[in-house]
Amino acid sequence: MLVGREAELAVLTRAWRRAVAGEPGLVLVRGEAGVGKTRLVAELATLVRERDGVVAESGCYGTSDRLALAPVADWLRVPAVHAAAGALDPVWRLEVERLVPRAGRADPGLVDGARAMADAWRRHRFSEGLAQAFLQVGRPLLLVLDNLQWGDQETLSFLAHLLGRAGDAPLLIVGTARDEPGAVDGWFPRMRATGVASELALDPLDAAGTARLATAVNGRPPDDPEALHAVTGGLPLHVVEAVSGLGDTAGATRGDLAAMLRARLEEVSPTARDIAVLAAAVGREFTLALLVEASDLDAEAVVRALDELWRRRIVRETASGYDFSHDLLREAADALASPPTRWLLHRHLARALEELHADDLDAVSARLARHHARSGRPEQAVSAYRRAAHVAASRFAHGEAIRLLREALLLVRALPAGRRRDEEELALREVLTAPLNARHGYASPVVRETLEASVALAHRMGHRDAELSALVGLWTARFVAGAVGESEAIATRVIAMADGAPALVAHAHFAAAGSAFALGRPRRALHHFAVVADAANTVSLSVGTRLDVHGAGWAAHAHWLLGDDDRARWTAAETVALARRIEHPYSTAVALAYDAVTHQLRDDRPALEASVAELTELCERYGFAYYREWAPLLIGWARGGAEGAETAHRGIDGLRATGAFFRMPYWLTLVADIAQRRGHRDEARAVLDAAVADARSRQDVWWLPEVLRRRAALDDGPGAVGRLRVAADLAREHGSTALLDRCHADLRAIDMTALTERSQAPRPHG
Repeated sequence: MLVGREAELAVLTRAWRRAVAGEPGLVLVRGEAGVGKTRLVAELATLVRERDGVVAESGCYGTSDRLALAPVADWLRVPAVHAAAGALDPVWRLEVERLVPRAGRADPGLVDGARAMADAWRRHRFSEGLAQAFLQVGRPLLLVLDNLQWGDQETLSFLAHLLGRAGDAPLLIVGTARDEPGAVDGWFPRMRATGVASELALDPLDAAGTARLATAVNGRPPDDPEALHAVTGGLPLHVVEAVSGLGDTAGATRGDLAAMLRARLEEVSPTARDIAVLAAAVGREFTLALLVEASDLDAEAVVRALDELWRRRIVRETASGYDFSHDLLREAADALASPPTRWLLHRHLARALEELHADDLDAVSARLARHHARSGRPEQAVSAYRRAAHVAASRFAHGEAIRLLREALLLVRALPAGRRRDEEELALREVLTAPLNARHGYASPVVRETLEASVALAHRMGHRDAELSALVGLWTARFVAGAVGESEAIATRVIAMADGAPALVAHAHFAAAGSAFALGRPRRALHHFAVVADAANTVSLSVGTRLDVHGAGWAAHAHWLLGDDDRARWTAAETVALARRIEHPYSTAVALAYDAVTHQLRDDRPALEASVAELTELCERYGFAYYREWAPLLIGWARGGAEGAETAHRGIDGLRATGAFFRMPYWLTLVADIAQRRGHRDEARAVLDAAVADARSRQDVWWLPEVLRRRAALDDGPGAVGRLRVAADLAREHGSTALLDRCHADLRAIDMTALTERSQAPRPHG
């Protein structure tokens, strides 16, 4: 019986009715621990089931052994949802089976976690497949998620995606969260801003509500309702404990709830108490089989003990096993264990999980890591953390993969110094780079630090292949950040080492090509791009694209600089066609981005707008960050005016926010051109001066002749001629025929103007 929550239950019931009527939404029930959030939502779930709705329930836990999207996996196992998933189109069913494989079916082929950047585009399809399973249930659906303050970011992101795709589906998501800092803090305000989410604050019961609950539990009114309310603070859990005869409220304070919960545990038999302590060490839901396997007792004794805990309402049955009736009870049971006892329990639990899940250690890898770590087995813990990180990355849960690998790194650093520790650290850092890159981007300082540490470790240990691989990744990080001089030194080192590592030859020449291009050596860049085209028909793990696609798209710009306009246009078009044929969305986005720049170089605005439109759609669909910022710069330049200027500045801000400074002189030139066309000559001068300074400070000089030429157009008199001649000399040095032709055209125009002025000047008499 639910007491004192009639108004709050009515709020949830109205939200459910709206969902059934085609207005899906989310309600977050918030309040302090013990205030009755879970009990309130359970009452709604009962009402939904009575009205032929489908209820799928799960919870989050405050331990470090969670697997990303575990609550979503729990929901997918509910029979009605499972049946809907099984009836999906095979394309979507495969995505569901990545998270919840069908019994008796071979592994559907998880995305390799090491290919985090290369396969990042699949994340959208994965999320969409999961969403389809819930949207095709065919009956009103209630999804319940307890303790959202401990939720993983991937689950929260999926909830946002699901509601965004829900349309008029009869779907309501109800979560509970404590009033404390947690995962929902940044997420829920964004959800509420979309208009699909609301918050239901659950306050403690007032004095009258406290008395009503005490009467319902004890069968008689409390002797002193005001004293009971003062002692319990109106928290239902506290009220129930206070009036259950298991604690004396005389002279008690509100902080005595923990003591009351300990008293409940002390009332049970020693065997039941030991099993409660073992269950608390699990840290989450548990099964009877796990307790039997981990306990020194025989199965009958464990069953009797668990039965006693269940009858005393210390534990409750769940869809997949058992759990404590409240997280505070789990905490109270865990507090009964001494440090040595807890150490031994974690060792027993690790052994039990390995026995019970010998055929599928992936499913319990994070739990194994935690238990091994807490029972003094760091090497086993590190291995389990790596396995768990691989599972997380295969679910595109890059943040979770990073967290797990960093936990492993902490354990490794605590090992005795020596080669063995260095080997373990290098292996972890090699794996860590991919999810860091996928989550934070090429130019992130954390990516750079990880790669630099990998290079140093590999070099010290003489691991040539590992050193070369890390150097290629470091080149990418530094190059995108605009450190052209530094990246050129890395590329030179990589080329010198590549002969001994055939698998990385294409990567090495791609790095050399990029550096040569930036330094104003387009002909040398084309030489290296040709090697890439011959050797690379696979995806690069650090860059995230097929290198033959990426290299060809970039080579189009080198062809244009060398004056071969037709070859540039043809190469860009063929690159887009190749990317489409291999059906790799990220490579397609890269090809379209380079194609759009080629059109800009050629001043073909209609073609540019078509490429940018497709690029934008791909980036929005799959969440591609870096190339998404190219689109507003290019489209802003094409359209011009105040709106174009604002759009282009947004692109500049986006690139700077991610630390991506390569090509910044080129991008700034587009911004200056917009300003000049609007008649804002002073603004154009300032932007071009910034572009010149940026090009020279970063050695990103491939476009510098054009920057100087455009700056000269804003000068008067001899200054313009001098600047133009410097631009022409630099273009000639680079071999940039297209830019040199522009400089010569401007110089001829100046000479012609001067000649005309002289011919029209009055001649002296005499």
